[in-house]
Amino acid sequence: MNTDVMFSSATDLWATPKAFFDRYNAVHDFELDVCANDENAKCEKFYTVVEDGLTQEWTGNVWMNPPYGREIGKWVKKAFESVFVDKTAKKVVCLLPARTDTRWFHDFCTQGNIEFIKGRLKFGDCKNPAPFPSMVVIFGV
Repeated sequence: MNTDVMFSSATDLWATPKAFFDRYNAVHDFELDVCANDENAKCEKFYTVVEDGLTQEWTGNVWMNPPYGREIGKWVKKAFESVFVDKTAKKVVCLLPARTDTRWFHDFCTQGNIEFIKGRLKFGDCKNPAPFPSMVVIFGV
């Protein structure tokens, strides 16, 4: 990945590091990846931008690493509502930038279990770590 792009706002897509995902998958046994593409899907069942995961029903144990742009709040709200309002998902595990100053963090993330990630993740094929800290938010049991 071009690091000039990574350190700019030119992309909001950050591919989940495989080893990082594998550790969480070993605990949560994910059935659905709601923000994927054909190259980076982490589960056999997944939604791409074509299927638009925001408009789909989320079921079972869900993995979510959403686009990190302006729409991220909609994804976090959907994760929360899929577990606590619609009750279609058993749990949703979210890999998110640790933006504790945002409305979506206070409205939704604080109602889940939050794990702040020590250090910075290396997304996709990047040689350098991300320019932001990350967190995992778990909605459900």
